[in-house]
Amino acid sequence: MKRITLVCIIVLVLAPSYCMAQNDDSYGSDSVILEVDGHACMGDERSRKETRLAAITETKRKAAEMALTHIQSQTTVKNYTVSSDIVDAYAQASVTIIEELESGWFKDDFAGECYRTRLKVEVIPDKAVKKDTLMDEPDAPLTVKLWTNRKEYRINDKIKIYLRGNKPFYARIVYEDASGNLIQLIPNPYRSDHYFNGGVTYEIPSGTDRFDLQVRPPLGAEKILLYTSTADLGKLDLQQSGAIYVVRNSSEDLETKTRGVAILQKGDTPGSSVAEFSRAAVTVKTTE
Repeated sequence: MKRITLVCIIVLVLAPSYCMAQNDDSYGSDSVILEVDGHACMGDERSRKETRLAAITETKRKAAEMALTHIQSQTTVKNYTVSSDIVDAYAQASVTIIEELESGWFKDDFAGECYRTRLKVEVIPDKAVKKDTLMDEPDAPLTVKLWTNRKEYRINDKIKIYLRGNKPFYARIVYEDASGNLIQLIPNPYRSDHYFNGGVTYEIPSGTDRFDLQVRPPLGAEKILLYTSTADLGKLDLQQSGAIYVVRNSSEDLETKTRGVAILQKGDTPGSSVAEFSRAAVTVKTTE
């Protein structure tokens, strides 16, 4: 087991201890994650390679339109300017492919050889909206704030993490040390419930958590990462270590697999499934 540095995660049962720390307020960067179908046909001009690329391009275009439609239908913020800013941000959104879920060729009687694909994508607005105006707006896109009880910590200080969202959400909290070791704090072996209500401020650790976050040498800068979504988050490769989990995935896999949210279609748009997503991070600073 790699040694985790900075603020020690003191487990309140028989288990190894780890180290960690934290810093200033952070609002999450929001996006929409969708599963979308699309296709394109060869016709008389396209090659198979060009057809596949056309199908993916068309599917991404559909995803951007569907995300905008979802945001427009879900956003009923009282402040018209803020509501307009949210919609405008998604009108020029970028689309990133998370995973190609299904793909294959099929024969169309009129268009000939066609390529069909189903993609899981993330639609990211092109500009940020003032998040503090959305924290009391449950009909705005998912907005989550992450912060700690202090900005700097000394040896033996205990760190408290706080989070609050404008609507109900699923959450994952991961601590990343300077060496790249990843520790999942929420959910953990004693707190499997990671569904949080909107409009409520939550403190971590608390309740059934069996660890404290206490500063120990070596000191420096670390990160606390918060991932939230209106759908359950993707699964990670975890190893239990007392009252917390060690994340065996790389940092890159952590980002990708967490975005593999378990989207369930609720009839927003035929052929699509949608989940709102947010990622926040704060940097921890510890001193002697």
